[in-house]
Amino acid sequence: QVQLVESGGGLVQAGGSLRLSCAASGSMFSTNTMGWYRQAPGKQRGLVATITTGGSTNYADSVKGRFTISRDNAKNTVYLQMNSLNPEDTAVYYCSIDSPLLRRRYWGQGTQVTVSS
Repeated sequence: QVQLVESGGGLVQAGGSLRLSCAASGSMFSTNTMGWYRQAPGKQRGLVATITTGGSTNYADSVKGRFTISRDNAKNTVYLQMNSLNPEDTAVYYCSIDSPLLRRRYWGQGTQVTVSS
């Protein structure tokens, strides 16, 4: 089992910044890609950004140029730097990590990000 614990969410004004962190622990063997997803009220959970063990990244079009995903493999931690936030970014943000060996994705408990106009 893998446990993910997110932190860094909160309330921010439009145009502001937040940095989310997610620390993974447990059976990390054969886990690789980590990512951030978000779910706004009444909407499905969707991709924000992912990053492989080697550092290759992928972003949703809506956050390109504003959000930056990074990871510290030694600390099993992934970060999401969010700049130029707007009210449409308001959502619960979930951290994830993939285990191809077990063919599953683990999820954190989520952290609320609220952007006021």
